[in-house]
Amino acid sequence: MRKIRIIPAIDIIDGKCVRLSQGDYDQKTIYNANPLEVAQSFEDHGIKHLHLVDLDGAKSSKVVNWKVLETIASKTNLHIDFGGGVKSDDDIRGVFDAGAKQVTAGSIAVKSPEIVKRWIAEYGGERIILGADVRNRKIAINGWLEESDLEITAFLERYLNMGIQSSICTDISKDGMLAGSSIELYQDLLNEFPNLKLIASGGVTSLEELDQLQEKGLYGAIVGKAIYEGRITLKELERFS
Repeated sequence: MRKIRIIPAIDIIDGKCVRLSQGDYDQKTIYNANPLEVAQSFEDHGIKHLHLVDLDGAKSSKVVNWKVLETIASKTNLHIDFGGGVKSDDDIRGVFDAGAKQVTAGSIAVKSPEIVKRWIAEYGGERIILGADVRNRKIAINGWLEESDLEITAFLERYLNMGIQSSICTDISKDGMLAGSSIELYQDLLNEFPNLKLIASGGVTSLEELDQLQEKGLYGAIVGKAIYEGRITLKELERFS
């Protein structure tokens, strides 16, 4: 059985490492004023990937925390996928130039599919991750502040046909709540799209749950609050390296 890829998350507001609960900017906990320190601690434990989210960028529709990306990319060997506020050709070019290996396209993939289609053609389907943020199986956008009428399956199908290979699927109701992830939703999606590299996000609480996601065939799992709250230690995650 292929090991699930463990992808810790660093969410940035005002240059600091934070976590939100259910995407609510008013429910914010600051965990570390120095995101580089956090990223280096991940790397010290054999972790190779990082999900870096510019929450200021997601809210203001333009990348804000460039410096954090540049610093982590230049001072670690982590494979960074970056999301939050990437809306224009200049943004995506700048994010790749700053050291990100992949970009997560979320709101823009809902609102401006023609732009994302162009990015896929220019950079390749493997460098663009589809960010599918879901509430009640419908896609939510703009830092989760807005809900669309777009069903998750229709959304995935559209982009798989364009050449996307992987998707981060976040169940907003679970995110930051430490209440377990949406294993049933992921199972349904993998049944429908068996070749999709599906990355679980939101609510991952325990090692047992990571084992369960691995068993179901998830390609990766983003782990955030569980690490910061000490539910899962970096030492324990070493066995997935």
